[in-house]
Amino acid sequence: MIGTHADTMGGISAVIGVYRAAGLFQRFPIEYIATHRDGGKLVKLLAMLRAYVLFGWLLLRGRVGLIHVHVASRASFWRKSGFFLLAFLFRRPSILHLHGGGFAVFYAQECGPLRQRLIRFIYNRVSRVIVLSAAWKQWAHEISSNPHIEVVYNPVLPPPALPAWEERRPATVLALGRLCKGKGSYDLLAAAARLPPHAAPALRLGGDGELAAVEARAASLHLAERVQLLGWVSGKEKEAELAQARIFALPSYNEGLPMSILEAMAAGLPVLTTPVGGIPDAITDGVEGFLVQPGDVDGLAERLARLLEDDGLARRMGEAGRRKVLASFATQAVLPRLEQMYFDLGFAPK
Repeated sequence: MIGTHADTMGGISAVIGVYRAAGLFQRFPIEYIATHRDGGKLVKLLAMLRAYVLFGWLLLRGRVGLIHVHVASRASFWRKSGFFLLAFLFRRPSILHLHGGGFAVFYAQECGPLRQRLIRFIYNRVSRVIVLSAAWKQWAHEISSNPHIEVVYNPVLPPPALPAWEERRPATVLALGRLCKGKGSYDLLAAAARLPPHAAPALRLGGDGELAAVEARAASLHLAERVQLLGWVSGKEKEAELAQARIFALPSYNEGLPMSILEAMAAGLPVLTTPVGGIPDAITDGVEGFLVQPGDVDGLAERLARLLEDDGLARRMGEAGRRKVLASFATQAVLPRLEQMYFDLGFAPK
């Protein structure tokens, strides 16, 4: 299995963490190779070179029965494309697991004809393509003739029990992810600023990215006292934030299927988000939360106000989200599909 380092910030490392916690690495003889980690250019280069050396050594020793590669767009794809080419050369079955919401834009607008041809070649030749939603499956079929494109949702480990709703912080909105325009960070601030002072929420924003710019925008909107930047949160700290919030917000412009949304649903939170990527597979507008078009600050403010004013509605949506996660996105619902794919490609458990 090939992907980013476990300590790296982002959705792929979160998915790998769930795989490990759910026992996938104990049930199958998986060697995990990290091609990337946070740090400077030299750190990233050394991580990639080490990954290729290790993979080549395993191939030459006949130790590779299947490769499962987690990719996103831009550098992530190019960094990992060589692993696919080596697998094709050695005739090993391969899985391309697509993450991230920007790949369609990357392919159509940032790649010339030759790069698009290489992307199509890899998509066409891999044994399986895994995507995170029905919308991404449709897109993949538009660029690829591969008949084996399958939807496998990101899995989550739901907490076994939730705190009483009354124990959560009142009027608290949590957002987790990179702080930037693409994640709707500035739209969320603008929406909160349109609410009357007595109804303004407390915004807790967790993530890396444009922290100074977000802080400056909050100050310009007179929200400085209502906004707290948490930095990157994970582990027990993330569990505590999810357990204490009342609303989760992620008004993104592009997405795959965000782990943060699934984790928020598992924690019983109503979700205020956008109908992009695989999000509509998880959130039905008006059921588990609200879907607002990207950039619609007025709509975002109106639905944020509704959730803040109607605590019963927020609670019911949170309960509906947890039920949906348990039925469709929990590890016991998702991992059997991945394991069956391994079986179909001739890869047996220990």
